[in-house]
Amino acid sequence: MKTVTLHGQTLPAVGMGSWRLGQGRHPALQEQKALQFGLSQGLKVIDTAEMYGDGASEQLIGEALKGHRDDCYLVSKVYPWNAAPKKMIAACEQSLKRLQTDCLDLYLLHWQSEHPLEEIIAGFDMLKQQGKIKEWGVSNFDTAAMDELWNTPGGDQCRANQVFYNPQYRGIEYSLLPWCRDHGVTAMGYSPLGGHGSDLLHDPLITELADKNQISAAAVLLRWAIRDGNMLVIPESGSADHIRGNIEALENSLSKEDLAAIDQRFPAPRREVPLEIR
Repeated sequence: MKTVTLHGQTLPAVGMGSWRLGQGRHPALQEQKALQFGLSQGLKVIDTAEMYGDGASEQLIGEALKGHRDDCYLVSKVYPWNAAPKKMIAACEQSLKRLQTDCLDLYLLHWQSEHPLEEIIAGFDMLKQQGKIKEWGVSNFDTAAMDELWNTPGGDQCRANQVFYNPQYRGIEYSLLPWCRDHGVTAMGYSPLGGHGSDLLHDPLITELADKNQISAAAVLLRWAIRDGNMLVIPESGSADHIRGNIEALENSLSKEDLAAIDQRFPAPRREVPLEIR
């Protein structure tokens, strides 16, 4: 199984996202069972946020984790406007209540905030001291923002940066992914299958490679995303069938020829580009 290391902890390189879970797209019980199936197959990471369905995603995950919390590495995110220390503590407590747990494994700032970084770091530190989170990180931070964070006292305790990433949007490869690797920050990729409304799963090359390797198109995209060893991807996981396809990504790697074909179809960036945020 392909893995990544997040602050000394070894985790499967594919987790389970939840952007649209708990919001009526599928029956709630089906989504809960899909998450439980993923956990039973070793997909340890579940990622959510207070933003997703205004807490509905966290509530559904809380129900799914009854009796399974020890099997899960649980990640949630705080709104930027809740990032001042007192608000952050209140927001985290509400997330914990919805998730029916007393501690998050990783708590992320969802995107950059108007609150000073010193205050944000202080909020994370207080939550760690209170035992409500184990580690913290950020999401949607570009290279310049990571530099600023790192140069703020305590900012070097950031463990992860969650960013938009798939073959159609490779901008982070130019400087951000090398920065994260050099500083020991684990990259987490959201929307690795293209995101809502994307047709990436039906791209002719991706489907051709899926047929060639006798795997799902999703597994092709996920194998591509986790190829360098410092990326943990979180495709959405609303059904057991989708999760089975995602698991295929952990079993083997794409060949050099397959990777070269994807590079030709979706070229890597040759200059710095603005961070894509979805």
